[in-house]
Amino acid sequence: MQKRVKGILDFRGLERCKRCGLPVTWETVYLDKEGVCNICRNWEKKQEKINWEDRKKELLRIVEEVKSKNASYDCIVPFSGGKDSTFTLYYAVKELGLRVLVVSFDHGFYRPKTLQNRTRTFRRLGVDVITFTPNWHVVKKLMLEALIRKGDFCWHCHAGVFSYPMQIALKFQVPLVLWGEGGGEYEAYFNFEDIEQTDEWKFNRRIILGMRAEDMAGFIGVDIRDLQPYIFPSQEELKKAGILSLPLGKFIEWSQVENAELIKRELGWEEDEIESLPGLTFDKIECMFLGVRDYIKFLKRGFSRMTHRVAIDIREGRLSIDDGLKLIEEHEAFKPASLEVFLEYLGISEEEFNKIVLQHVIYPFSGVDPNSLQVRKKLWDQDLWFRDAKAESINH
Repeated sequence: MQKRVKGILDFRGLERCKRCGLPVTWETVYLDKEGVCNICRNWEKKQEKINWEDRKKELLRIVEEVKSKNASYDCIVPFSGGKDSTFTLYYAVKELGLRVLVVSFDHGFYRPKTLQNRTRTFRRLGVDVITFTPNWHVVKKLMLEALIRKGDFCWHCHAGVFSYPMQIALKFQVPLVLWGEGGGEYEAYFNFEDIEQTDEWKFNRRIILGMRAEDMAGFIGVDIRDLQPYIFPSQEELKKAGILSLPLGKFIEWSQVENAELIKRELGWEEDEIESLPGLTFDKIECMFLGVRDYIKFLKRGFSRMTHRVAIDIREGRLSIDDGLKLIEEHEAFKPASLEVFLEYLGISEEEFNKIVLQHVIYPFSGVDPNSLQVRKKLWDQDLWFRDAKAESINH
């Protein structure tokens, strides 16, 4: 039996892919006998086996079929204002000529520059927009419950971002929902050969951490009607209505860097500081709590967003593995200043937060002492964010 060659051991003794630097604690990752991860192998298929010309033709066929239905809108684009949804919206309007309804689930964490980008994009493209903002009291309960149960406070965001646009598609009988990158870009739930639908199966397996809205209603003690925005329509409902839900990234070659350059040039989209990516200014700028999310990932899995960014840049030929590992070692072990706001929202202490998160450490990572980490400086806009305590003092 041939012995598997191990991957690279990082400065914490965590085994990583020899090619891209992803650690074995990354979701869905395993290393083959050459020490290369399955996601890198999937990217090889993207480069070598996918006929992108044929994929584009299939997309155009779907677009023509959608247009022939003569619905009020040809397509819904779920939208946050980050680089991926902005590029998808641009492509749907300018390249595909679709009549688009933009649907945005406001998770409560949009930053000031993101709001400016959103307005600028909508006006330059000339699109109709529905923005839904969920009940803030319920959102905070969902955040804390998801953090306690799964070590991930983003349940309400992910569930709402995926469910609500599908509900609107059903309500207005819009035949196509067009998402951004496809599965397989960053994890291994899907292969590039698959033209996956963003459907109920994908929602239940990937998005909601194994907890349905019905479950969460019981956990936090609210009526299921309070969680209606988080319920994904059934496959039967969507099939009966003839609604397709597809990722654009399975039909065209997806490049975050190139997409960001295009929307900057064509739409005036502006970059911003990113708490967990010092020196980089375009990846996930729309969320004020990205730094906290990445901090939790670091405490649980021993890596953060810099590892994610490094892996992409290595695969796309912009960075070597040695330089990537140096960036990871230099920038990942820190505490975000935004944690202060996050703890205020949830009404818990940092000690309580640490106790919750450290219950979710992923083997073989052995964990780290959060009290040993330095706090990184505030983002330029942190003092502009909504603060519950400040609002209450004004009201009283």
